[in-house]
Amino acid sequence: MTEAHSQPVALKEWAVAIDALFEGKQILIMRKGGIREETRDFQIESESFYLYPTYEHQKKQWIKPESQDQLDVTLEGWSLQDTEVPIRCYAELVEDILIQDQEQLDKLGGLHIWTDTFAEERLKWKKSKPLHVMLLRVYELLEPLHLPIIPSYIGCKSWIPLDYGALNKANLRPVLTDEAFEEAVNEVKRALKGS
Repeated sequence: MTEAHSQPVALKEWAVAIDALFEGKQILIMRKGGIREETRDFQIESESFYLYPTYEHQKKQWIKPESQDQLDVTLEGWSLQDTEVPIRCYAELVEDILIQDQEQLDKLGGLHIWTDTFAEERLKWKKSKPLHVMLLRVYELLEPLHLPIIPSYIGCKSWIPLDYGALNKANLRPVLTDEAFEEAVNEVKRALKGS
C-alpha cells in the first residue's frame, strides 16, 4: 500500500458505483471532472483516498438493468437532510488510463455497471479532454467512518479534503484477493487490446 496523504482526501462517486467496487464487481471508475472543478478538468489529486458516496445524481437509466436494483438499495434511508455520510471504502489508484475515442471505451462495456449511453456521454463531455478510466485497488474499512456533512463537502467537485485524522491501515481489508485483483486488471488490459 502507498502512503496516505498528510490530510486525508476523498473522491466523490455514485453510491451504486462504490457498492460495485466494494463487492468486487468492477475495479474501474470513469472521470471527466465535476462541474465546478477548480482546474476546469479532472486531475489526480491523490493516489490513495477514501470513496465518498453521493446519491442525488444517480439515475436508473444510466445503470445497466442488472445493477438497477442496487441503486434502489443505496437510496433506502437516504435523505437530502442527512447530517452524516457513511464511508466504508478506501482506494489506491493502480493505473489511470486515458481514453480518447469511442472504440476504446466500447471495449470496456462489460466491465462496469454504467450503460453504453452514459459512458459515451462522459466521453463526449468536454470533448478535447480525455476520459480517465481509473483502475482502483479497493479496501473495506473494517470500522466504517461516519463523517458529519460539512459545507465544504457539498457541490459538484471530484475531490474533497476530509476533516478527519490519519488513516489507520490496520482498519483496511482488500475487497479482492491479490490474485483476483490481478486477474481483473488483466481483464481490462485484454479488453483494451481486443483479445
